[in-house]
Amino acid sequence: MAGHGHLQPLTGDRETFLAAGRRVIAIEAAALTGLAHALDDSFAEAVALLLGASGRVIVSGMGKSGHIARKIAATLASTGTPAHFVHPAEASHGDLGMLARGDVVMMLSNSGETPELADMIAHTRRFGIPLIGVARKPGSTLLRQSDVALVLPPAEEACGTGVVPTTSTTMTLALGDALAVALMEHRQFTPQDFRQFHPGGKLGAQLAKVSDLMHSGDEVPLAGIDTPMTEALMTMTGKGFGVVGVLDGGGALAGIITDGDLRRNMDGLLAQRAGEVMTAGPKTIQAGALAQEAVRAMEDRKITCLFAVDDAGALAGIITIHDCLRAGVV
Repeated sequence: MAGHGHLQPLTGDRETFLAAGRRVIAIEAAALTGLAHALDDSFAEAVALLLGASGRVIVSGMGKSGHIARKIAATLASTGTPAHFVHPAEASHGDLGMLARGDVVMMLSNSGETPELADMIAHTRRFGIPLIGVARKPGSTLLRQSDVALVLPPAEEACGTGVVPTTSTTMTLALGDALAVALMEHRQFTPQDFRQFHPGGKLGAQLAKVSDLMHSGDEVPLAGIDTPMTEALMTMTGKGFGVVGVLDGGGALAGIITDGDLRRNMDGLLAQRAGEVMTAGPKTIQAGALAQEAVRAMEDRKITCLFAVDDAGALAGIITIHDCLRAGVV
């Protein structure tokens, strides 16, 4: 008999499973649409309060709301709003010291009556720390005590029994994302800024700049416009990039010599100078551009390397498709 991991559900079971999954997603999608329509001036007030924080955003919640709070804090922190999660039960045993003037507290509770939040609510009121409350019941203790109350619109939980946090946590998570993106857009948070908080993994590679991967200094294969081709060939071979950049008298990149240029100038090649063999006006890329842009430019032109220039147009380095491959950009 096959192991349990290999058992196939009966056709009837399969349809039941699919129906349940689709029902849950449909219920939660409808709730998110309702949440979008329900946003009002309180949302704008919450964004303004968060923008005005001179300290950090403290996000808290108990149980499932606590898990959502952790994710919201992580999203805020990674998009330019310093934030961290404080567990409400731990706050009652010393972690209230993590809250300070200049901070803004955002507390999550579906009912708005979660008893473990009481000490944190009282602490914010005592020390004048702004409080944003997120809950379903407008008259709940949390929302009555909050400086800004964000009310979740009425919506059924997707579990069918009304007791398992499903739709409510989905709405709260989406509301946190909406706040984070509104803050990010106001601060004009860029992909380059995002990379500072995500230097590792595939995401970090996707957001790497040309300057992070390029070769510079003595590694760059260069020759003067009047350099004899005998010397230019030695540089081309020695540096190992298969190209040589040709500089004019002012040190600007005037051209590039590739294998194709060598083939086109085979007759009397060694008697010529770099400026006579080069292809003028080569394609370059800004050193501050994303490496993804360099990859696209190289693929479009079917080349394997690009010279990089700084904002003033001065030569800064060279980047190859192999550099991008090693870094995981492609």
